[in-house]
Amino acid sequence: MSKKICSMLLLLISITTNATDYYVHASKGNNTNSGTSINSPWQSLNMTAGLSLQAGDRILLSSDEEHYGNLELIDVQGTIANPIIITSYTANESRTAKVAHINAKDHLAGVLLIDSRFVDISNLSISANGGQYPEKSARLKAKLKKRKVKLHRVGILVLTIDKGHYGDINIDNVEVKNIFANASGFSRSYQETTSANGTQEYGFGMYFISYQHTQLSHVTVNNSRVSNVSHTGIKFNGKRSISHVTLSNNKVFDTGGPGMQMSGVSQSHVHHNEVNGSGSNKDTRNWARGSGMWTWGSSDIIVEHNKFLNANGPGDSAGFHIDFNCKNIIVQYNLSANNAGGFLEILGNNYNNAYRYNVSVNDGYRVKKKGVAFQEGKTFWLSGFVGSEVKNKKRRPKKRHGPYNSYIYNNTIFVKDAITAKIAVTRVAQGAVIANNIFHIMGDSQLVSGDQYVPENKSDTLVLDNFFFENNLFLKQGNWPKEVLVQDANPLYGDAQFVNAGGHNIKDYTPTNLELVKNQGIDIPYINGDKIGLIVGLKAEKDILGNLIKGKPDLGAIEVVN
Repeated sequence: MSKKICSMLLLLISITTNATDYYVHASKGNNTNSGTSINSPWQSLNMTAGLSLQAGDRILLSSDEEHYGNLELIDVQGTIANPIIITSYTANESRTAKVAHINAKDHLAGVLLIDSRFVDISNLSISANGGQYPEKSARLKAKLKKRKVKLHRVGILVLTIDKGHYGDINIDNVEVKNIFANASGFSRSYQETTSANGTQEYGFGMYFISYQHTQLSHVTVNNSRVSNVSHTGIKFNGKRSISHVTLSNNKVFDTGGPGMQMSGVSQSHVHHNEVNGSGSNKDTRNWARGSGMWTWGSSDIIVEHNKFLNANGPGDSAGFHIDFNCKNIIVQYNLSANNAGGFLEILGNNYNNAYRYNVSVNDGYRVKKKGVAFQEGKTFWLSGFVGSEVKNKKRRPKKRHGPYNSYIYNNTIFVKDAITAKIAVTRVAQGAVIANNIFHIMGDSQLVSGDQYVPENKSDTLVLDNFFFENNLFLKQGNWPKEVLVQDANPLYGDAQFVNAGGHNIKDYTPTNLELVKNQGIDIPYINGDKIGLIVGLKAEKDILGNLIKGKPDLGAIEVVN
């Protein structure tokens, strides 16, 4: 290749990657500096407001320092090859790099991203602990125009407002903690905690909102941590307008509301996360209620290899629950343990959802009591609840229906003798496979009413069509209450003899009673009338530990390897 051609190529590359770095150094910067050199940084985050960022531009914050204020990026557009980057830098190459900390007290969000594409956010820490609740900036007000929306305080807030397609937002190695709308000492009432999602101001970890006529896609949150926020840790809210979300290898703990939540999301993957202590009441500002994760109005989501632990609250607060209006939600290969609300929960108007190859330990221990808890905790709950409506100035549940075509198989469920295992199966469910599960319930079992605010009653039409319920292993007679409207047609009884029953690791629930469980599973059939099955197929290739399933499946979540 000639020198002339090489020179032209180098010139072309320099033109296409003519990006600018913007430096902010909290202790050594000066706002009279250019901000575009590591030796001439700005001091304040305010200097980044109104930047006309181009593809490949970077906002670099000095590491191991506290930056007061926030970053607000509106209508920024990177490219797949040259995203806009927000991250930390260290001015001293000999030091071990640490992350920059954004203290967004008195601000709406630590990082606010509006109508943008191809943005990478990494290696940051963000907090926003109370302070004055701020007025929206003039630019945000202009964007929202006549939209009447309530925005909470958030660590990272992503909004899509104007008609268009946005996304390709990557968040990696970011810590969001101590996010509160109220000052320390503020207390929630029990009535507030029993409201559907809370009515007051809260703090959220990361919040992604896609307004009507917008599309938000290809969002990843990886290797990040969210803790000590007064409501949801990581939340998505769209009008079925958010797609291709990946949440992986995150730790979410001590959230006042749910750990993670998806509304209006499709074609997404949630894997290898740990959610611990959702619905936390450790801070009086917390909502103090929430499942480890739940979906609503969502479809085609695979939730696997996660840990959902220690959910708390007077209602909901399961490990993972499928709220109404969902389809093709696959909950597989997860550990669910010590969640007050329960293990398996599928509400109404849900289609072709599955719980398979999960291990549940001591879930559903909550006891309904006035002023303390308004729902029973449940080991197993199929609910027909589809929301409520106002009639004659009173809010009442809509007519229940579904869930439809629920596939529940090869789960291992352990409940210690101190917990009464509670079962609820709605009268209006249609289509289910319940097979190859191990119900190792050491104490009592009890039928309870499905009680999403107002308990189901016998006035609901009895449906329960197309149930295939057989070949489940129960520790003893009575593990499945005889009062439940559906019964196992071919139950098995006996002790699987787990390696360490009552332990907190998946391997603790490896059966040693091979004669009872080895190759005793059945192939999972399609529900009568259902031609769809599951988006991952009915036949699992591996168990929860990654062991190959050869021949007939074993009972429970673990395929015993001889």
